Amino acid sequence: MYSFQTKFHGSYEKAVQRVTEELAREGFGILSEIDVKATLKKKIDVDRRPYVILGACNPVLANQALGAEPDIGVLLPCNVVVREEDDESITVVFMDPESVLQLVGRDEVKPLAREVRGRLERVRDALAG
Repeated sequence: MYSFQTKFHGSYEKAVQRVTEELAREGFGILSEIDVKATLKKKIDVDRRPYVILGACNPVLANQALGAEPDIGVLLPCNVVVREEDDESITVVFMDPESVLQLVGRDEVKPLAREVRGRLERVRDALAG
């Protein structure tokens, strides 16, 4: 699997806010925010349910990863999706850094990937609880 997820009990707007707050508690900032719903409406006039891709980055861990492998930037940041389902429930999906960063094939990146995954799992658990 390349991701893991949880359900959020609350509104879409509250989910985006809480995800951002919980990521910050784990040292992540949001580098990018892609509003997929708005983008698809503007570009191809398609209506979709709310869906945002948050590009999360922990600068200390990103710096360590870049030091180990300069090209690793093509796999950064860690994307987190917040989406509203057809039944109006909210799903939060996290990129699995261990799965994605194994593409690098360097042993020194594995502990960083585990560290990032652990932090993202704590965010997931805080949202579910």
